[in-house]
Amino acid sequence: MQKRISPAGAIGGAIRLPGDKSISHRYGILASIAEGTSKIHNYSSGADCHSTLGCMRALGIDIEVDGKEVVIHGKGPSGLKAPASQLDAGNSGSTIRMLSGILAAQPFVTRIAGDESLSRRPMARIMKPLAEMGAKITAKDDKFPPLEIHGGVLQPIDYSTPVASAQVKSCVLFAGLYANGKTTVREPLRTRDHSEIALREFGADIEAGPRVVSINGPATLQGRELTVPGDLSSAAFFLVAALMSKDADLTISGVGLNPTRSELIDFLCGIGGDIKILDVQSSGGELIGDLRVRSSRIRGGVIEKALTAAMIDEIPVLAVLGAASENGLTVRDASELRIKETDRIATVAENMKRMGVEIEVFDDGFHVPGRQQFQGAEVHSYGDHRIAMAFAVAGLSAVGETVVEEAEAASVSFPEFYDTLRTIAG
Repeated sequence: MQKRISPAGAIGGAIRLPGDKSISHRYGILASIAEGTSKIHNYSSGADCHSTLGCMRALGIDIEVDGKEVVIHGKGPSGLKAPASQLDAGNSGSTIRMLSGILAAQPFVTRIAGDESLSRRPMARIMKPLAEMGAKITAKDDKFPPLEIHGGVLQPIDYSTPVASAQVKSCVLFAGLYANGKTTVREPLRTRDHSEIALREFGADIEAGPRVVSINGPATLQGRELTVPGDLSSAAFFLVAALMSKDADLTISGVGLNPTRSELIDFLCGIGGDIKILDVQSSGGELIGDLRVRSSRIRGGVIEKALTAAMIDEIPVLAVLGAASENGLTVRDASELRIKETDRIATVAENMKRMGVEIEVFDDGFHVPGRQQFQGAEVHSYGDHRIAMAFAVAGLSAVGETVVEEAEAASVSFPEFYDTLRTIAG
């Protein structure tokens, strides 16, 4: 599917975004193994999060979906059943990595796979700690899906992750729900803490400190009624669109402002972004607020080390902003981008060049010089939702029309993206 993006004269209005993808995954999994019914408001409309629900249904959980309202009838920690066929995680790395922690403790064998893109994403990072806990997992070439998980009795471990990864941390913590004793995960850098917050909300015994978190098992969770905040990663596209516009005044309502994710706001404000945070509240342990953003003169900057880990999903659209900034943008320590839905360093560079923008590529990142003008062109998502959305945003400030090929990739996380973009850009 193609989407044609015309330059926008002004950007404004008020929008509300779908539920946070990361939080929706976690609520969907934990509510399924909790005792009793959970009602989740503003569950993500993205295909990835519905892949998680599909897997839980296949494991015997009754789930009702009415728009963005999801009711999950949990069956407790021992209530899952062997699926009749291979579980399908679709395009979702979050689904396969986090759910594997639960499957490792089940008294049956499960096969879980996904689409072509997911089949190229390495799983050794979760296979190693789960094997240390007592699970047996086989994979194609010992690292790629499909995974065959022979579940069983798990032992607690004290595990140091070799790289900063919230998905790996969550996988081990979820497995720790079933282990008899304290399971601890230590991280080289702090990652998003949605799993710790969600586990605590559902009733797990969690201990958290700087770059270390422990869970005491076995644990029985209780069903809850929870509201998912608006997705900050999705908000990033509209923040950048407004900051780059010559005439913008945009409000994004009900956005999640978790401190382990809010580095994005801090970074944008630090390089000159006019962003105000309004009406902050707490819901289910997560902070929620409104963002008001206006046209700004962006200086540019450097994203590296811990900041890279904190904003890894937002880097494609920040690269677009970097080209329009005064001094450009340098990204380092981002080799993780090479193993996302695409090699995002390569796909960002290719689309930049198509739109007439210079970029210097490194093994672990890139440098985009500032004060550049995007030219309308045919760009390609390569099946990656964040690439599709980032270059649709670039098209708003381009000279001439931009055509996004395989634009439907955006539906993985944000099916309403193009309609929302049209709303703010007229």
